[in-house]
Amino acid sequence: MKSLKLYVLLAGFIFSLNGYAQDIKAYFESVKFTYTNVSGIGHEKGCTRRDPSDVIKVDDTWYVYYTKVYGRSPGYWGTVWYATSKDEGYSWQEQGEVVGLGGKNKFDSQATFTPNILNANGKYYLYYTGVKPTPGNLKGEFENNSTNDITAIGVTVSDAPEGPFTRISDDPILKVSPEPDKFDSYRVDDAVLLYRNGLYWLYYKGRSRVHGSSGPVHTQMGTAFSKYPEGPFIKLDKPILSGSHEVMLWQQGSGIGALASMSSTFEYAPDGIDFMINKLSVKVENRPIAMGVFRQDLTDSTVKGEGLKWGISMILNGNECYLTRYELVSK
Repeated sequence: MKSLKLYVLLAGFIFSLNGYAQDIKAYFESVKFTYTNVSGIGHEKGCTRRDPSDVIKVDDTWYVYYTKVYGRSPGYWGTVWYATSKDEGYSWQEQGEVVGLGGKNKFDSQATFTPNILNANGKYYLYYTGVKPTPGNLKGEFENNSTNDITAIGVTVSDAPEGPFTRISDDPILKVSPEPDKFDSYRVDDAVLLYRNGLYWLYYKGRSRVHGSSGPVHTQMGTAFSKYPEGPFIKLDKPILSGSHEVMLWQQGSGIGALASMSSTFEYAPDGIDFMINKLSVKVENRPIAMGVFRQDLTDSTVKGEGLKWGISMILNGNECYLTRYELVSK
């Protein structure tokens, strides 16, 4: 376990913030976000669509996965649905549910949400977050308390991007840390996948049980590694980006770009880990919320350094959420 972590760390330490990373900073400072309403997964009265996945393209079709629920405000409700586009994400056709609720008393029997996708070894792996009704609640209801309503990350697999997706296990592949003072002892959520240095990286957001009742302000990003897309995953066991309630990542040059949600800043890590040491903190105006990125590397691991171009993000509209298309353009 320790040797695997050491390999991942050493693989990226050949870079520094000087030179090339400064070019990345100049690039981040030169761009801005614009938005376009989309059809098919846009605003619908009484319906919430939120937390879109990264976007993939298979043949002539783009795919996005997201959480959907009717008649409830945003929160720990819903299941995973997907939609397809033929025109690079401007118009979408909703196709249906792909990850429903887990079995009774399983970690995902209350809701499945915040999905993400990866193609590896000829199969499509759909990762998602699950939560179950509050343990000990006599009515089997979900309280959303800050003590024992923990989340976990599961994975399903399919031969095709449209499914059917089958759970690899009824158990999660990533759980909260048992020590209450660890940064991810209360929440692990919002998986983003990356294949780098011969390993599958699973980035996620974590929150400590110590900070459970204070809301997402203490959320930090972590990462875990595996030789296989279905795990087992080994946590780096330390936070790598603070103020990151939404995990937003992509390949930027030789490193990894991120958008820290709480500070609304572009960040960059040449090694994919040390965002807080190599801190660029380029302020972002009008940033996307809970954005997914169009990433060709998710279906073709030979694609490197594609950068951030466009994707799907979320708009909060009172008690409803819907999806929109964003694009990064020059200022």
